[in-house]
Parts: sequence; C-alpha cells; structure tokens
Amino acid sequence: MKRDLQVGIAQWLAAPGEPKRNMQIALDMVDLASSRGVELLVLPELWPCGYDPASLPDDARHAAESLDGPRTKRLSAAALAANLWLIAGSVPELGPEGELYNTALVFNPQGELVAWHRKAHLYPPTLEPSIFRPGDRITTFEDPTLGVVGVVICFDGDFPEVARTLALRGARLVVAPSAYEVEGATTWDLLYPALALANSQWWVQSNQCGAHATTTLLGASRVVAPTGTVVVEATRAVPGGSHPPELLVQRIDLHLAYQKDGIGTLLEEGRRPQLYFDA
Repeated sequence: MKRDLQVGIAQWLAAPGEPKRNMQIALDMVDLASSRGVELLVLPELWPCGYDPASLPDDARHAAESLDGPRTKRLSAAALAANLWLIAGSVPELGPEGELYNTALVFNPQGELVAWHRKAHLYPPTLEPSIFRPGDRITTFEDPTLGVVGVVICFDGDFPEVARTLALRGARLVVAPSAYEVEGATTWDLLYPALALANSQWWVQSNQCGAHATTTLLGASRVVAPTGTVVVEATRAVPGGSHPPELLVQRIDLHLAYQKDGIGTLLEEGRRPQLYFDA
C-alpha cells in the first residue's frame, strides 16, 4: 500500500438540467487535477444533473444513463488519460426496469470501472425517496495501492453504523461525494471529524457549493484526518456570494490511519461486541 497519496477534491455548483455543461466542468477538473499531480480525485454528488430539490425529479431523469452508457465511457477515458483514480462523484443511474439510482462510480488509473455504490440512505427533506430507489449494500473495494476503501454518498455517512461497518471491513480511507445543505453545517462540522477519529479513517468529502432557489449547498469540501483534524477545506457558501469551481489538493499519509496509538486503533482492539446491543 502507498504511504503518501495526493488527493484532489472538485467542488462546484452543478447546473440543474444541463448535463453537457456539467460534464465539461467535470472533465476540466480531471485535466486540472492531472496537471497538479493528483492521484485520486473525488467529484461531488449528482453533478451531472445538479441538486435543486424543486426540479431534481426531472433533472435526474433527463441526465440518467445506464452503467454501461456513454457517460461511463467518457469518464473511463478521462481517468485513463489522466492516470488517476477517479471517484466520479455520484450520477443518476438508469436501472434495467427504468428505475433511478443515485450511484457513485469508481475508476482506476487504467480506466476500469472497479466499483460502484448506490446511495442506500435517501434524504427525506429533499424528497429523494420519491425519486431514487435505495441501494442495498454498504460498499468497499480493495486495491494494493490504496488498501480497503469505503464509498458513501452524503446522507449515508450521517449514520455512525456505516462508518463502523466500513472500519470493521478494514476501510481506512472513505470517499464521500455530497450535496450537503447549509442547514446541516453542524453535522458536517462535528459528526464527521468524530467518525474519522473513532474509526481511524481518512474522510475525503466533495460537496457542491452555492445557492439554488430552494436550497443552498454548503461547500466546505475537505479532507479529515484519522486524528479528527480537518487538514484542508474549500470555500463555504455565503449569501449572495460567487462560488466558482474549485479544486482542493492535499497530500495525505495513508499509514496514519494504522498507527497503534490512534484512538480508532485502541477502540478496535478494546471492543467487546458481546456487550453491545445491535438493533
């Protein structure tokens, strides 16, 4: 497994109902990341269709494609050309029976689609349960250079059981495409550093940033260390502010998540599962 990993986080406000425009921004972000030496790039949640709750049902349906569709082929080619891991945010996936999923795609530097995660916890305030079908698994994948990696989408990560499950599978790196609202800033600021600390995990969170008519997305994309420390953070949304696309780049030490004196490792060694109630 690598020790140092150069990670990149792409943050922007995707334009609702404009998949071609959003695709170009995504590809531009891949090119920029490659020029800055990024080895693993994370895009935000539902970047092809935007995340405006007022129009999300139509926007998601308009931008939906199957897993083997042209969008996947373009992203695969981009990952290969840039020679990087591309966590291609999440996209509206068209299922075999016409159903929609909110799905994160993972491409390796050879352009292969090596994993995907369908959002399992749909967010009720923006009516996601009426738009998407929930996924039925918690997702990890393993690679010799990265170790075990967990993949979550936004609200998935709000459930402590998810981080714990990923940790029990050995995931010490978690990638989290998001479209987190400003109303959830307290959870964003307090919960995720605690999860990273308690489970000895790096969390790489890519969020959308900016205002739609009915919601404002927080921004504040970031890297959280296994110490619970936010080591780098992108711009936060401000009322009436301009929020151009932003690429955050940070080198991380993957081995930090495995240190014996870390609280996550101590908790792991000291667990007594027979005492815990599992509802």
